[in-house]
Amino acid sequence: MLIRDWMAKDVLTVDENTSLMRATRIMKENSIRRLPVVSHGKLIGIITDRDVKDASPSKTTSLDVHELYYLLSEMKVKDVMTPNPIVIHGNESLEKAAVIMLDCKISGVPVADSSGYLIGVLSETDVLRGFIHSTGIKDGAMQYVFDLVDEPGSVTRVVKLLREYNARVISVLTSFEDAPEDMKRVAIRVMVKDDGALETLSQVLQENFTVIFQGKDELKDLPQRRQQS
Repeated sequence: MLIRDWMAKDVLTVDENTSLMRATRIMKENSIRRLPVVSHGKLIGIITDRDVKDASPSKTTSLDVHELYYLLSEMKVKDVMTPNPIVIHGNESLEKAAVIMLDCKISGVPVADSSGYLIGVLSETDVLRGFIHSTGIKDGAMQYVFDLVDEPGSVTRVVKLLREYNARVISVLTSFEDAPEDMKRVAIRVMVKDDGALETLSQVLQENFTVIFQGKDELKDLPQRRQQS
């Protein structure tokens, strides 16, 4: 999966001389947490809601309201932005972006082309959307999780059997960290048209491989975020 396919492309930006008050208003009105700072289309920095909070006077300040507004109106984006921020490129993989964001402990990153021009912003939500899409969970697919011997062809043998039972493979995910020694844990989601065939397939898989989980994720009546009163 490529970053360019999942990033937000319609991106709000500011220049370095924008007032901090205006930048704050833009983020609040559009419910966004970061604003790329550009100069002639090229990325030169980024400002986040955390930057704004850190730059704002403390609630215990002795300044009155008018003085606070004046201070914020005089402060510029360039005074608090992060210059030369971490940048990723649209032709890089979504998986690489996830590694960068996790290692750097950031929840969003600007995306630029090879010439340094801003073309989008990738957030942790975009990464999650891409991951969810790749797994096929929303397709109502059946998931089987196997512990397979870590050797060439072990996954191929499972897939071959699945195809013999007319199961359409939606996704295959492999992990080694959570598997027993010399094994690999493989999660495969499949679509099977007939429930009877699915029951037969499940039995055959259990007989031929180590299946540690099988089932469909129930996505109805998912927990909802509570609205603040």
